[in-house]
Formats: sequence, C-alpha cells, structure tokens
Amino acid sequence: MTSRAVVFDLDGTLAVPNRDRRTLLAEAIETTDAPPVSRSEYLDAHGQVVAGETRTPIFERLLTDGDPSPDAVARAYREAVNDALEPVDGVETLLEDLTDGPGYRIGVLTDGPSLAQRSKLDRLGWTERFDATLVTGELETRKPDPAAFEAITDRLGVDPERAIYVGDDPERDVAGAAAAGLDAVQVLHDEGPEPHPDANAVVERDAFETGLKTVLASCCQP
Repeated sequence: MTSRAVVFDLDGTLAVPNRDRRTLLAEAIETTDAPPVSRSEYLDAHGQVVAGETRTPIFERLLTDGDPSPDAVARAYREAVNDALEPVDGVETLLEDLTDGPGYRIGVLTDGPSLAQRSKLDRLGWTERFDATLVTGELETRKPDPAAFEAITDRLGVDPERAIYVGDDPERDVAGAAAAGLDAVQVLHDEGPEPHPDANAVVERDAFETGLKTVLASCCQP
C-alpha cells in the first residue's frame, strides 16, 4: 500500500467550460436541427436513465420520431462540451508537482457516461495523466454512493482513510467521500454553494493550485 492518494472530481474541479452548459446544449440542438430542449429538461431526463457509455439514452427520452437521431444529438453535445473545456488555472502544475514531488498516487472519479467523460480527458491531454481513472458510467452506481469512492481507492491501492477526495459538489463529492471514509476537500467558486459540514478543508477554485498545496502540506503528507 502506498501512503497517500489524492482523487479528483473532473467537471467543475479540474476543468470548466468557457461557456455555460445551457449554451452548449443549445449549440448542439441547433447544429443537429433538433427541437428545443431546455437545460432543466435535459437534467430531468439524465436523472431518469442510466447512461453507461454515451448520452444517447438521455436524448432518447427527449426526442420523438422524426427528430434527429438521439445518437447524433448526443455526439454534437459531446463535441460542444469538449471544445469548450479548459483546465482550471494551476491544475497542470499541481498535477505535475503531486506526481514528481511528494509521491502521491493521483486519480480521477467522475460521474457520467464513459465515452463522454473519457473523451474530455483525451481532449485535455490527460488520458495517461493519472494513476487510475474511473467513470461511474462504467459502474452500477454513481457518486455519492460510497461504493464508487471505494472502487477508485481500490484501483489506486490505498485504503479510503489514506485518500483525499477533491471536488466541488457538496453532496456528490464531499458528503459521498466522507461517507466512504475519505477526507474531503471542497472546491468553492463564486457561483457555487456554501461549504458542506463534512468538508475537512476548502479551497477557492481561483487559487486552486496554491490552496490545495497548502491543505495537503498541513494535514496530508505521504
């Protein structure tokens, strides 16, 4: 067993789109000449299906016969999201330093369809960046189920209590990680929610690199 691991959420933590998701969905709808779909309708459909590999099952619930194929709309949305995705400032340096310096194992645990999430990592050049990457579309569950967090720590070869999870969502990331026995670091941003009581520490996304290094130096040396 290695002494420590740092596991990251992907969306909203390590990378953010340069346009909001409502706009990106509208772009995909326009590109494929599909009927209008609101962001709330999309999220409702997302919560009602298991999208294991792609978002196609989501759009199957939203489109009818005569509309563009759900697969075409899912592909257009995936491409729009990937084109807009950018690393959070300081993330590249942070990942290099965690790997080359203290000797942490680093991983990603991200919710979503497998192809959608792994294509984001490919677009960012991070396919080989982490010691382990797990997309919940490849599992039978998703965050905040403790089983998802236990699966990534198992792949990293660490006990949950020797791992730190870093994410921006209070319930899925912070509460889920804490329930699985990991320390939880919540990433805060201007438009985001307040700190969750289960968070062991918080960092501002605008100062992600220095903030997380400070937290790790104070509590979690390998």
